[in-house]
Amino acid sequence: MTDIRSLFCSLTNNMRAVVFVTLLALAAARPDKPSDSDEVTIVRDDRVYPSASGEYSLDFETSDGTHISESGDGTGPDGAVESQGTVRFVHPDGESFELKYVANAEGGYQPESDALPVAPEFPHEIPQFVLDQIAFAAREDAERDESE
Repeated sequence: MTDIRSLFCSLTNNMRAVVFVTLLALAAARPDKPSDSDEVTIVRDDRVYPSASGEYSLDFETSDGTHISESGDGTGPDGAVESQGTVRFVHPDGESFELKYVANAEGGYQPESDALPVAPEFPHEIPQFVLDQIAFAAREDAERDESE
């Protein structure tokens, strides 16, 4: 009996030592308080929620320079909401990004930014017979619409 009791006490003390060393290692590995530079706060959050006519606005800015501004109203066809806005932020490498956009029933979403890719120029002139065929198809469509 004495051998089992001493073995049990010995294991318990060893286990206590392991737990203590583990907790000590965890405390030493704990990161210091979070850096204030990584914390982004909201500087401005002004919102006007949609009215019965569809008018709304949003102006949002954070401490890291991110800025979102949007407004819209229900002046589109059949009361469709037409929106316009701007999004600005700074990439982690320090480069600024700005995007302006308009969204409406006629043109859909129309973004503008120097950062957006531009389609290359058409590599050669469009042959006249192709232009003639496009014009002919447009005339046919117009005639069909008139007859309906």
